[in-house]
Amino acid sequence: MSFFIASQVPLAPKTRRFLRLGQLGFGLLFLLIPLSILWLNPPQLGSKWVLLALLWLPLWLPLLGIVRGKAYTFAWANFIVMIYFLHSLTNLWVTSDTAFLLAVIEFIASCLMFTGCTYYAKYRGQELGLKIPKLKDDPVRQS
Repeated sequence: MSFFIASQVPLAPKTRRFLRLGQLGFGLLFLLIPLSILWLNPPQLGSKWVLLALLWLPLWLPLLGIVRGKAYTFAWANFIVMIYFLHSLTNLWVTSDTAFLLAVIEFIASCLMFTGCTYYAKYRGQELGLKIPKLKDDPVRQS
């Protein structure tokens, strides 16, 4: 189990719940994107391979850090999850039928990942003693 957790500081139950929530959302997106593009709802215009590269490759960037539970990776993965949040909202607005259901699933998965990543990074950072210094506490910048 120590391979999957970034350090030896134990996880609080609340932190572990957000870790699992972020990993669940990430896993759903990681599986849903290629399934929907290649088989369930292939694009009618353009290349499915280009769309797959544009939507699936960004998910490979945080893969190892998400699996290992690194708080820093969870923090910056929120920038990547916004791609899928906006993609799902766009599809909810313009599509119907099967694509609508896939967009709802993508929206839920991106919300799960965003919530899990945000709070896991926050609580895990607190457990590890990591913090961003406030301007009023920084003696160098007070002048």
